[in-house]
Amino acid sequence: MATAHHAHHTRTQARAHTPSAKREWAGGLTVFGGVMLMLAGILNIVRGISGIAQDDVFVATQNYVFKFDLTSWGWIHLLLGAAAVLVSVGLFQAGTWARVAGVAIGGLIMIANFMSLPYAPVWSVVMIALSGVMIWALCTVRREDV
Repeated sequence: MATAHHAHHTRTQARAHTPSAKREWAGGLTVFGGVMLMLAGILNIVRGISGIAQDDVFVATQNYVFKFDLTSWGWIHLLLGAAAVLVSVGLFQAGTWARVAGVAIGGLIMIANFMSLPYAPVWSVVMIALSGVMIWALCTVRREDV
């Protein structure tokens, strides 16, 4: 009987020291969200620099509701990209503030890419999808799982 009690106590103690599957899953999603946010940020920085430099990569449309000049879009994407990269660093520290900020920045990146869709259609669709997956990863994790 003492051996059975000792074995049960040892198993309970071992479970207390090993991370649960939920915790590992949540940690993995947070890191995935951080990597995706960093990737989205770097891509937005590149897009912003291209827009500021008025690169020939972009298509100019005549009649578009959200028409800004290319330099304005460049600065918008550059600033969003820089913010995304900074917040992604906080996600690697598993900060709740970074998850909230990451979702907000991901949403802004989606909106900016939707609004600049005519200038770079394929790039914008890819960035919208990338941001959607990143937002999903950051919203799936619950506070008690981390």
